[in-house]
Amino acid sequence: MEIRISTTLMPVDSADEADAPPCPLSGDKPSFHQIFEAEETPLLRFAHGLTGVRETAEDLVQEAFLRLHQHWADVQQPRAWLYRCLRNLAINHLRQRNRESPLDDDHEWEGPARTADHQLGRMEAVGTLRLLVSELDDGDRQLLKLKYQEELKYDQIAARTGLSAGNVGYKLHHLLKGLADSLRRMGVESAEG
Repeated sequence: MEIRISTTLMPVDSADEADAPPCPLSGDKPSFHQIFEAEETPLLRFAHGLTGVRETAEDLVQEAFLRLHQHWADVQQPRAWLYRCLRNLAINHLRQRNRESPLDDDHEWEGPARTADHQLGRMEAVGTLRLLVSELDDGDRQLLKLKYQEELKYDQIAARTGLSAGNVGYKLHHLLKGLADSLRRMGVESAEG
């Protein structure tokens, strides 16, 4: 049996693994196929947030899954391993790209290392934030979309959602606070600074 990743096929070690039922809640390690099915889309979002280029994100996710497949027997926490691997691949990609690209005039005084680290930090923060937002429930994501993408005021959001304007403000405040706390726990510092 084969699993499709982007446009490349990757073999699975055994047919039994691909046909296995979802992993039980007992803490057993899920199969490679289960990890792929559960994590491909979130990893693509994370990689796109880090790189800003869809094709590059797809390539990096594919490479991360290939590396996981190679080290499957040694990996105890596949999800965490994939995110760490993908982050490292993105860092390497961005550093390589910055060596190849001339600096913008606006950032020339910062030097190549400072510019690359700053850009990587911002892209990592955006990618991590997109991942956190994707894990919110639909109602919370809708509130954020109405406020920050459509730039509606609280009373306009209230009219669309059926919530009171005060409740909209309360919910948005706690959503933003929760996202900021999650970013801090994940080691992502403010992009400004």
